[in-house]
Amino acid sequence: MSEIIVAKNAGFCPGVRAATDRLAARIRARRPGERVFTLGHLIHNEQYNRMLEEQGVLAVTEGELPRLAEEATTDAPVTVFIRAHGIPLEVETLLEQLAAAHPGFGFEDCTCPFVTRIHRIARETGERGVDSHIFIVIGDENHPEVAGFMSCFSGEKVAFPDAEAFSAALERGLAAKFSSKVPVMVAQTTQKLTEWKKSQKILEKVSTNALIFDTICNVTDLRQTEAASLSRMCDGMIVIGGKESSNTTKLFEICRAHCPDTLRITDTTLMPDLRTFSLTHRKVGIAAGASTPSEIIEEVHKTMSEMENFAELLDGATIKTLNTGEIVTGTVTHVSDTELQLDLGTGVTGYIKAERVSDDPSVKLTEQYHVGDTVEAKVIRVSDVEGMAELDKRRVDSNKNWEKVVAAKEANEILEAPVADVVKGGVIVFVYGNRVFIPASQSGVPKDGDLTPLKGTTVKFKVIEIKEPGHKAIGSIRAVLREERRAAEEAFWASIEEGKVYTGVVKSMTSYGAFVDLGGVDGMVHTTELSWKHIKSPAEVVSIGETITVYVKSFDAEKKRISLGYKTEETNPWVIFTGKCQVGDVVPVKIVSMMPFGAFAEIIDGVDGLIHISQIAMTRIGKPADVLEIGQSVDAKIIEIDNEKQKVSLSIRALLEEVAAAEAAMPEEAVEEAPVEE
Repeated sequence: MSEIIVAKNAGFCPGVRAATDRLAARIRARRPGERVFTLGHLIHNEQYNRMLEEQGVLAVTEGELPRLAEEATTDAPVTVFIRAHGIPLEVETLLEQLAAAHPGFGFEDCTCPFVTRIHRIARETGERGVDSHIFIVIGDENHPEVAGFMSCFSGEKVAFPDAEAFSAALERGLAAKFSSKVPVMVAQTTQKLTEWKKSQKILEKVSTNALIFDTICNVTDLRQTEAASLSRMCDGMIVIGGKESSNTTKLFEICRAHCPDTLRITDTTLMPDLRTFSLTHRKVGIAAGASTPSEIIEEVHKTMSEMENFAELLDGATIKTLNTGEIVTGTVTHVSDTELQLDLGTGVTGYIKAERVSDDPSVKLTEQYHVGDTVEAKVIRVSDVEGMAELDKRRVDSNKNWEKVVAAKEANEILEAPVADVVKGGVIVFVYGNRVFIPASQSGVPKDGDLTPLKGTTVKFKVIEIKEPGHKAIGSIRAVLREERRAAEEAFWASIEEGKVYTGVVKSMTSYGAFVDLGGVDGMVHTTELSWKHIKSPAEVVSIGETITVYVKSFDAEKKRISLGYKTEETNPWVIFTGKCQVGDVVPVKIVSMMPFGAFAEIIDGVDGLIHISQIAMTRIGKPADVLEIGQSVDAKIIEIDNEKQKVSLSIRALLEEVAAAEAAMPEEAVEEAPVEE
């Protein structure tokens, strides 16, 4: 039997997990008459999408949105979930308009934060000037993610699948455009890291002022690196993921490059003979794309692990008789919501009714049990005529499982179970078939808060008290949350370093800055770090609840203080100015203030230049106001740039002298015949 290794980073990435969790929560809380849809498939996984359809959650197109909005009412609302890959700007605008016009229609944005960041980069680049920038994407232009964020930039934009295609385009003339347009380059979040690095180096060779943003998801980077390492050490690889999954395709290509015998599987319903594959390889690795549920990975691993010699089982089999009261072990052959059927290795078939499987009424047999599982139960009735034996699993589990609950309490173990019911003073969960009461004070919900939303959700808890008579147990969710927060904080402070980038949520604001939640630990962005321009309040730049990307400027682990930066060199007005302007350029400017020695004019937002009084007119003037007005737009020539002091000198006079020189050089007849403006 071969050694089977599952990649640590296989399966759902945080963005996909967040999207599926939000949708699952909405499905559980769905009201009578409410309809839930996804705009396109929420994730690229065929088996997951079939499961959604079975639950009545259908994928719709953009064209169907107006009809759904018109059908929606407050009694029969319609909610549309935006996929993790995001949507084009025009579709987002349409959704907002429909939601405003129809009270019963709403939508939830499940776009991955990494994708949202690229949307923001595209919009902000466009705000700087669509005619002065060119937006370059290394990714699949037909992929929904790429189409979505490219729509946020209305200027010139191009996409290339890899470094080779990008290089070829540069040779065909794309590079020539960089003399007048600043290239802004991003990558599809699931792009191969090697292709992205190659593309960066290529661009840096042909452009010195390019704006390059590293937008590959860090989970994608880890997943690809691990897949490459795993495929080098295995003689067989299996890559699991949807047909349309971009990151799965790249994982497959990476694995096949190092391990030629690599299989790609979409889901558990279309699996090849994995047992044969396992037998013919010494070491098999399993990798999975970001849209692959853990259940599918587990099913593949389990199928490959079940390598028993059937002939040996037959040789050792004996025909047994069953007696009422006997404890037997059987293998599940069929599962339904009402009962389990078991092969008992005798002449009769065993069955267990749902109410005799567990005391927990919320247990769904089709979710808890699968064909091939082993179950131990007590015989309560045997019918040789029917060839059936009725069994009871609860009686076997009762004492055995209570011991597990007691052991969990003694070991301070973290348990996990769905909330079966909300009762007076707390909630009920079942673990190992036993009822555990969690008081409201231990639920993690604020005092006097509503416990109802917990019903049906899976929670982590600890058993904190045992009452032996009656097998009663009391649990605490709060104890686990407290430990998780402490562990998260310790991990955070152990890994923090200056310059490290985080994605956080603006938690609160003061007059001097904004506090950002970095995942259980807060940091502060001072107002001077929010914008290159002077601002009076953080609210001019960010809002509470907004997700932003920040980096660590400094920190004090002992005092638990973190100073964060938000503005970057890419957004520095001086960097933008020097990237597109040089001495000798003629630029349109706006007069913003006047002094006795000259006038200050805005060149771009955040960069002003001085027009000295001697450079305003060809003749001597008394003061700038004799010729200019505040708010007036004029053309001026850049005559000096002081990078050290970040100062710019402008001249209107230089342009006037050029016009006068040109007129003086014209033949006298041409001057006389020149039309006179009235």
